Amino acid sequence: MLKNRPSHLGTVLQALFVTFLWATSWVFIKIGLVDIPALTFAGLRYCLAFLCLLPFALRSPHVTSLRHLPGRDWLRLVALGLVFYTLTQGAQFLGLAYLPAITVNLLLSFTIVVVMLLGIVFLAERPTRLQWGGVGLYLAGAIVFFYPASFPASQIFGLVVVLIGVLANAVSAILGRFVNRAGNITPLAVTVVSMGAGAAALMATGLVRQGLPQLGLLNWAIIGWLAVVNTALAFTLWNHTMRILSATESSIINNTMMIQIPLLALLFLGEQLTWREGIGMVLAGIGIILVQLQRFITGLD
Repeated sequence: MLKNRPSHLGTVLQALFVTFLWATSWVFIKIGLVDIPALTFAGLRYCLAFLCLLPFALRSPHVTSLRHLPGRDWLRLVALGLVFYTLTQGAQFLGLAYLPAITVNLLLSFTIVVVMLLGIVFLAERPTRLQWGGVGLYLAGAIVFFYPASFPASQIFGLVVVLIGVLANAVSAILGRFVNRAGNITPLAVTVVSMGAGAAALMATGLVRQGLPQLGLLNWAIIGWLAVVNTALAFTLWNHTMRILSATESSIINNTMMIQIPLLALLFLGEQLTWREGIGMVLAGIGIILVQLQRFITGLD
C-alpha cells in the first residue's frame, strides 16, 4: 500500500494538470473566435490532433485491435466520432462564440445528469436517492445562477446550440461505454478512429458553411497549441491516468474544471461573476459531485 501512494499521488497530479490544460482551452478558443469561424476552428483543431495521434495508432497492438474489427464496431466508432466531435465539440465552439465561457461551462456540466437519465433507459442503471438529490441540487443551483432568466436575442441561438451539445455529449458518453465495454479495441485506437471521423465531418461542415479565413501567426499558434498540447498530449496523459485512478476519482478530478474555467474566464477574458451566480455555480457543482459520489460509496469502482 505504501509503495503505491507516491504513484497514485503523482497520477492524481497528472490528471489535475490535464484538466488545467483543458480548462485553458476555453480561454484560447474565446481568443481565437475573434478571427476564426467556430466550426472551421473546431475542425482545424481536431484534424491536426488526429494527424498527431495517427502515427502512434499505427503501431501494434492498436492496429491489431482494429484489423479484425467487425463492420458493426466500425460503425459504432464512426458514430461516436460524429456525436462526440462533430456535434459536441462543434456545439461547444459555436456556444462560446455567442455566450460567456462561464455560462457554457455551467450548461455543459449538465451532461452528467443527462447521462444518468439516459443510463436508466439504455444501461438499466437505477439512480439512488443520493443521486436524485444531486440532480435536484444541480437544478437549484442552475436556477439561482440564471435567475432572472433574461437573455439578449443574440444569446438565444447560443443557448440552443449548447443544449444540443449537452444532449450529444451525453449520448456520446453512453455510446463510448458500449464501445469500450467490449475491451477488444485499445483506448488509443478508439480515440484516433472516432476523432478522425468526427474531425473530418466537422472540418467539411466548417469549410462549406463558414469557409477558411486568412489566418495570422497568432491564429495558427492557438490552433497548433490546442491540437498538439491540449488535445493530443492531454488525451494521451488522461488515458494513462485512467489505468490507475478509479472511475469516480477521474470523474471528480474532471469536475474541477467547473471551478478552473470560471477563474480563468475572470482572469483572462474579463468576464464577470456576481455573488448570486457564484452561489448557483457552487450548488450545481456539489450536485454534480453527489451524482457521481454514489459509485464511490457503494464500491462499484
